[in-house]
Amino acid sequence: MSPQSQQIAIGAHVDQADPVGEARERGVPLVQMFLGDPQGYRGPEIQHPGGAAGLREEAAEAGVDLYVHAPYIVNVATTNNRIRIPSRKLLQQHVDAAAEIGAKGLIVHGGHVNKADDPSIGFDNWRKAVEATDLKVPLLIENTAGGDNAMTRYLERIAGVWAAIEGTEGADMVGFCLDTCHAHAGGNDLETVVADVLAITGRIDLVHANDSRDEFGSGADRHANFGAGRIDPDLLAAVVRDAAAPVVMETPGPAEAHVADAAWLRDRL
Repeated sequence: MSPQSQQIAIGAHVDQADPVGEARERGVPLVQMFLGDPQGYRGPEIQHPGGAAGLREEAAEAGVDLYVHAPYIVNVATTNNRIRIPSRKLLQQHVDAAAEIGAKGLIVHGGHVNKADDPSIGFDNWRKAVEATDLKVPLLIENTAGGDNAMTRYLERIAGVWAAIEGTEGADMVGFCLDTCHAHAGGNDLETVVADVLAITGRIDLVHANDSRDEFGSGADRHANFGAGRIDPDLLAAVVRDAAAPVVMETPGPAEAHVADAAWLRDRL
């Protein structure tokens, strides 16, 4: 195991009610969670009994880093005003809530445009969203698995988003979250994906380490536990090693499954 791979922090996506307790149960230094309903527009909700300040304090005392995943429905790229405008509002609300709990970053999916739309409109909508949002914490845009109209499934689309954002006020607060299942299912070669992404974005801030239930290029976003899916184990570990960023496992199952997955990954690092 190289010194670099020994230092990679591995955590997990957990339930939002007691994230620090969930971290302790798994013996991990970082956790990711939703704040509220991942499929709803109602806005963030802090379920911790001590509220945002209580959660921030508890996490700091325990030495646990917190990451927040924005709701899946956020789509700031779309030309549909009835989705884009509420999405921007929801994004700002989650940035604010993530800052209140002391989160290290807010992860958001790249979204998509409609079938008949020119992708460049989506790129420019991303620029406008970054300009319009007060980024109090790093905003980590995540690659997605499916859809020909997606903004961050294909490398050339990721490049389009980044080119549009570059030079925009707040661009220094925009980072990248690389999901291994999404990259595999999206048809991106895992042997080169880290170098490919770094060539575009200059940074990988977080890795979502997941095996994939489905074949390469399937477009299916179905996570699997390590070794139970279709991604070559050595390749999965190589992506984590090469990215050299903190890791969130979004693999299925309770705490014991995450403990087993973390041990599997450490063995291969």
